[in-house]
Amino acid sequence: MVRFITALTFGFAVAGSVALLGADAAAPSLPPQPVTRPAGIPSDAMLVSPCIATMGEHWANLKNLPLGPIYGVWQGKPVFTEIMVSVQQLQQGFSYADIHALPGYTIDHIDVSYEPHGHEGYPIPHYDIHAYYVSPALQATICPNGIPDPSMKPMNTPR
Repeated sequence: MVRFITALTFGFAVAGSVALLGADAAAPSLPPQPVTRPAGIPSDAMLVSPCIATMGEHWANLKNLPLGPIYGVWQGKPVFTEIMVSVQQLQQGFSYADIHALPGYTIDHIDVSYEPHGHEGYPIPHYDIHAYYVSPALQATICPNGIPDPSMKPMNTPR
């Protein structure tokens, strides 16, 4: 969990710095960008975090952070689109009229996670909404050695 928060903090801090400062040479750099862009990821998206277990790499247009859309990629292919919605937005009446899969993909399932204390990069109460293009069984195999996904609760097993 600490590795996930550290990586996500770095990704959002870098993205926030770049977004606020513009493409300033003094701004911290993003993680190394792959030579080959994943098929289907918008051309303005950049890699903002390494591979996270059950989710994949995170890609986003820096000016859209932290709210999104954010795209998950695994083995060079999109696996989800994510948006974040604050509790305040929901209370005021939130609408997002253009939720759809990336071209060439279909949504298999949607996960909604409540973050009561927020998390690094978006430290207010909010919901993370992931529209996955892969089955839950395949999702469980994504980045098996990646940074742990904090929403995956450890199983309570008797000792």
